[in-house]
Amino acid sequence: MKRSHSSQSHPSTRHRWRRDTVELSAVFAAVAVADLVANVVVHGHDGPVLLLVSALALVATAVWHSWWTHRHTHAPPGTITSASHAASHAASDVSGAGDVEARPAAPTAATPPEEVALWRVRVTVADAPGSLAALCRGLADIPVNIVSMQAHPLAEETVDEFVVRASPALPPQELSRALVAAGGTEVWLERADAHDLVDIPTRVLTMATRTAHDAAELPLALRQLFGRCRIRSVGGERIDEDELNGAVMRLRDPAGGVIELTRVQPPFTPTEFARARALVELDAQLGPRVPEDRATLRLSGERTAHTMREIAVRRAEPADRVAAAAMHERCSSRTLRQRYHGPVGDADRYLGHLLDPRHGQTLAVESEDGAIVALAHLLWDEDAAEIAVLVEDAWQRHGIGGALVQRLTELARSAGVAEVYAVTTAANTGMISTLRRLGVPLDYQVEEGTLVITAHLSPVPVEAAAR
Repeated sequence: MKRSHSSQSHPSTRHRWRRDTVELSAVFAAVAVADLVANVVVHGHDGPVLLLVSALALVATAVWHSWWTHRHTHAPPGTITSASHAASHAASDVSGAGDVEARPAAPTAATPPEEVALWRVRVTVADAPGSLAALCRGLADIPVNIVSMQAHPLAEETVDEFVVRASPALPPQELSRALVAAGGTEVWLERADAHDLVDIPTRVLTMATRTAHDAAELPLALRQLFGRCRIRSVGGERIDEDELNGAVMRLRDPAGGVIELTRVQPPFTPTEFARARALVELDAQLGPRVPEDRATLRLSGERTAHTMREIAVRRAEPADRVAAAAMHERCSSRTLRQRYHGPVGDADRYLGHLLDPRHGQTLAVESEDGAIVALAHLLWDEDAAEIAVLVEDAWQRHGIGGALVQRLTELARSAGVAEVYAVTTAANTGMISTLRRLGVPLDYQVEEGTLVITAHLSPVPVEAAAR
């Protein structure tokens, strides 16, 4: 049976009627008080005094109210605790979610940024509602503050990746135990730095932009995206489909062959596999490309003391192979042996690899007539890069080698490479002195008559790396 709305009044209607009655009574009371005050002021002897006393009372009341509010103010909304921050993450826990990105939280007022440690954490949990909330509560209890988070969904599980801010005194074992107690398995963690605070979409878009500008950036972009991993190009091999097998990812190289990425810990996830395929697909769509960057190199040295000359420096490309081979013909056997450390007749065989932008970046120095007189190579090698310089005999002692090494070092630093090394011999005093002039820490290692000099570069600021 339906309830008749005309037979019973709604509670909100009754409350509204009472409120209107009270307000109307207050209006009549205010009018009466105002009339009384007006009569006292107009007909009484103390009217002005009464007005002055009323004004002072109002001012005193306002001052007291301001003091009371300031004394009992609440914590500012920008200051959040680890527990509340964890609760905000737990609210976004959705079963089967894809790539979830949480924006970095502001540092708490109680802990200066320089007194905290950053950790990158990966943990596997069941793909069920509440699993992420349990992890967040476990981290909040330590306490650890979550500054970014993303999820990598698997078939029946999810790999949650966090960047967390903790006390430097917190041992990693306690962080791992807290995650296991919260239901996590396969916990992996390592120390992070400020570069890890750049959110994943921004990082991927930055890498895609650099890859679109220069084909040589593809291996570097993959390495920066996945952290410490081994990347190598396998020529002469073909696969029908891209492959992912835990620690190994094999992608079809648009230039031919296979790009193989290896990372034992943590193993690759399907989400990372999709990102890698997207970058490689972008590279394939754009085709071979080398940026048309040309610079001027001013010659110096004992042979140009009276006539200063300028020559061009540009990025080399595979089409320069004939001109590079012609430079080999003009070089002495001693110069070629110092550069390639092998039979002089095999020098031309290396050019295909050296001029391929997949393996690194190569600079070419052109004389006034367009001939290549020097080549400088920056070759990617996992977390480091090899530098090598070849200057034609007739153009040595002009400062070309030193200028090229300086440019290669800056390219490596801007690419986020922490170490560059040169393979030479103790007799190559020119390369040794050039590396010493870089002003960075150097390591020396001798192996079977070969001298390997490693230069430790200073990192690039986060703002420059994100450009």
